[in-house]
Amino acid sequence: MADIRTQSLKKPVDVAEYLFRRLHEAGVRSVHGVPGDYNLVALDYLPGCGLNWVGSVNELNAAYAADGYARVKKISALITTFGVGELSAINGVAGAFSEMIPVVHIVGCPSTLSQRNGMLLHHTLGNGDFNVFANMNTSISCNVAKLNHPSEIADQIDHALRECQLQSRPVYIMLPTDMVQAKVEGARLDNPIDLTEPSNEPEKEDYVVDVVLKYLRAAKRPIILADACAIRHRVLNEVHDLVEKTNLPVFVTPMGKSAVNETHPNYGGVYAGDGSHPDVKEAVSAADLIITIGALKSDFNTSGFTYRTSQLNTIDLHSDHCIVRYSVYPGVRMRGVLRKVINQVSASELAVHPSPTVSTQVNKTDDGSQTITQAWLWPRVGHFLKAKDIVVTETGTANFGIWDTKFPEGVTALSQVLWGSIGWSVGACQGAALAAKDLGDRRRTILFVGDGSFQLTAQELSTMIRQGLKPIIFVLCNEGFTIERFIHGMEATYNDIAQWDFKALVDVFGGSKTSRKFTVKTKDELNKLLTDDAFNAADCLQFVELYMPKEDAPRALVMTAEASAKTNAQRE
Repeated sequence: MADIRTQSLKKPVDVAEYLFRRLHEAGVRSVHGVPGDYNLVALDYLPGCGLNWVGSVNELNAAYAADGYARVKKISALITTFGVGELSAINGVAGAFSEMIPVVHIVGCPSTLSQRNGMLLHHTLGNGDFNVFANMNTSISCNVAKLNHPSEIADQIDHALRECQLQSRPVYIMLPTDMVQAKVEGARLDNPIDLTEPSNEPEKEDYVVDVVLKYLRAAKRPIILADACAIRHRVLNEVHDLVEKTNLPVFVTPMGKSAVNETHPNYGGVYAGDGSHPDVKEAVSAADLIITIGALKSDFNTSGFTYRTSQLNTIDLHSDHCIVRYSVYPGVRMRGVLRKVINQVSASELAVHPSPTVSTQVNKTDDGSQTITQAWLWPRVGHFLKAKDIVVTETGTANFGIWDTKFPEGVTALSQVLWGSIGWSVGACQGAALAAKDLGDRRRTILFVGDGSFQLTAQELSTMIRQGLKPIIFVLCNEGFTIERFIHGMEATYNDIAQWDFKALVDVFGGSKTSRKFTVKTKDELNKLLTDDAFNAADCLQFVELYMPKEDAPRALVMTAEASAKTNAQRE
């Protein structure tokens, strides 16, 4: 039967080749993962399809790296082996689902014959159930494709990649060993997958636009607030055009940082409820209409749910629905609404008030000592950054400190505020740096990670060195898990870590001849380093141990940690 079916194909092509050529078409150039016997034959097809095999140190780091790669390249691929490999990666994939990152997770699995016969194979639970791991992934994937039947496989692959792109979430593809070289219709590759976003129903869209314009024109103090999903669902051009057309003040949330050009005169700063600077909090609280674009009102994104805004004064635009005050319009996507509002509105018909002035206040935060404090560091970083840098911040002090860093134009900020998996940033940095390399960019990738977080995923430094990547890595050495200390247990031993010689790892992982290492303990030493031409050029991997006080934290972290502790202690 297989031979008869193959003869009916116009351009027979192996399943693995079809899958990997489609990945290349979607924009993937490097594939993260760990080899295992159920995926080895498939990996042989990567070079012929124009894909680079990264070779990660473990599956969890590979998933983190795929997350970072996708944030820069707009899609990524991860290959693991059945059971042991995919379960090691599942936390990273869950984070990508939570944060809406398009990752294609391909799992090499036992043959369809082995599955039908319930064979007692390695990497299984020993109960003959070969669907158990796929079932685990259903809640963290927007599509699950089990490639068991050649006649369906091409459709399954195309559909999975489309869903991954449109929903901006992971998909799970289960590739049995006997399907790797099965034949599918290669003629389909002559036509690209349709990745265009569905259009709104015109009458619904026009109605929502009319309602939005009605409230916008009537407002006395309207503002714009850009959040994470504006980035994830690729409407930043619309955000920019809306700001230009309306001349309204625009703010970002912590997860929305870098969604707006922070050098634009209308940019008013980071709004996170009580964690905001006073002038930002005052400006947003005074608004009688807030147009939120891609809002994601999680606890750490709102400083512990401390928003002081009324839904009565809010228009929420989302990827698959819109909410105007208390009216919900399902199925009306924000892109179409934004574009029509931009086309139909004029700044002359709106009440426009100036934005708060955002400046890099290094002098105001200098306490006169040589101690590198959190309050001083993050404004100082704003002077070090360049246009189009990629800035990766770890859950903890860096995630909160970066709120006080004013970005140059075109900076891309990567953080994991919602999922908040400690150690994510090291893998994400590798993926982001590799994505920039694959794009042919000379952009710098800069990582800020705490010493505790770095210890969880330090091995990824090895992958960076192996791939010839050139990130600048700042390890903030402050003796443990600072964010946990401020939530609970300032002196508790469970928030302590072993004191490593961090920069020695560069040599351990093979970077002694290709990397540079630094130890910085004073403001003068940091200023000297940040103004050094060779350091700024970032022509090799550069690793900085940056020492800071143990009980010091960014102001936003302190506020959010207090709110988090209260939430954790709540009872019915």
